[in-house]
Amino acid sequence: MSKVLIVGAGGVGGVVAHKCAQVPEVFSEILLASRTVARCEAIRDAVRERTGREIGVAGLDADQVDQTVALIRKFQPELVINVALPYQDLAIMDACLETGVAYLDTANYEPPDTPRFEYKWQWAYQERFKTAGLMALLGSGFDPGVTNVFCAYAARKYFDEIHYIDILDCNAGDHGHPFATNFNPEINIREITQPGRYWEDGEWKEIPAMSESMMWDYPEIGPRNSFLLYHEELESLVKN
Repeated sequence: MSKVLIVGAGGVGGVVAHKCAQVPEVFSEILLASRTVARCEAIRDAVRERTGREIGVAGLDADQVDQTVALIRKFQPELVINVALPYQDLAIMDACLETGVAYLDTANYEPPDTPRFEYKWQWAYQERFKTAGLMALLGSGFDPGVTNVFCAYAARKYFDEIHYIDILDCNAGDHGHPFATNFNPEINIREITQPGRYWEDGEWKEIPAMSESMMWDYPEIGPRNSFLLYHEELESLVKN
């Protein structure tokens, strides 16, 4: 059993806290930290009601490496799960390196002033984590994350050759409004307003944002107009 520090108390942070609480044999102690402590407390109360488990909460400005270092040293987790904003990835990775703690996130770093999804900034940490003997597992959400696992499993178990991969993703929710997001709205808007990119014939190709779409009939959801977007798992799939 081990301690885990979860950084970020948005929608994804709430899901991660609940999931960790459901496996006490893996995560013996949980600390949820965010700049907004009230959000942590709301998630703590929901976890208690649903699972009967108590989790700790703490205030943290994850942009400040020294604050994260101090919290890690105080709580002494074996793993930091970063579900804060992508702008904070590098600062949290720096804190993990300084304290000798494993790192996991669900979305790659992007500069605050430039909506551009690239792994290059985080991949540059490879040798530092390797030298320190630490794990840094990047993009371990649904997409990226589960989608990469599906592709790798299919390649290893089912197919001799794969010539084309198309990742189709749809949110089945509908609250009657023209725009809906099930994670941070700012990040969602940055995703759909940057140019679309895809890998074809050994090179990256770029198109204007939201310029290509097709109707796709999703199982249990039905037809949805689906737009070509760039997402970071494409970069890691091309590399691996």
